[in-house]
Amino acid sequence: MSSRNLALFAGLASAAMLLGAFAFQIIGGMAPCHLCILQRWPHGLAFAVGLLAFLMPNRWLYLLGAALVLGGAGVALYHTGVEQQWWLGPTTCTSQSINGLSSEALMSQILNAPLVRCDEIAWSMFGLSMASWNGIASLGIVGIWLAAFRKA
Repeated sequence: MSSRNLALFAGLASAAMLLGAFAFQIIGGMAPCHLCILQRWPHGLAFAVGLLAFLMPNRWLYLLGAALVLGGAGVALYHTGVEQQWWLGPTTCTSQSINGLSSEALMSQILNAPLVRCDEIAWSMFGLSMASWNGIASLGIVGIWLAAFRKA
């Protein structure tokens, strides 16, 4: 397979990841959390880079595609750690301590709490969450981008 076809394939793989995420949201009724939404951006950008790299082959575009998806894999693996309680997630999507809060501050925290928490696993398969599967698949897509770079 040529480098430009590999780039197109990698871009289409990112588009498929994005479509899968939207299918879970729209068809499956699973609202995304803050970190889930952050994981979507690199795939959308990588899809655009894949189309551009197919039309105007350039080794640097292949590296850009790889870097974008690698960044998305990093967010996905970070999200996995938040879900597994290995570390705290952003305060915008995980619960906070209520120790020492006044009733006014507690009420504010309750009213401003997000609807979907990043530290709860909404779906899993074979013991891995959606974030984990996204991280694994993203690393595979990075491999495709790097193969395109090597062939160029």
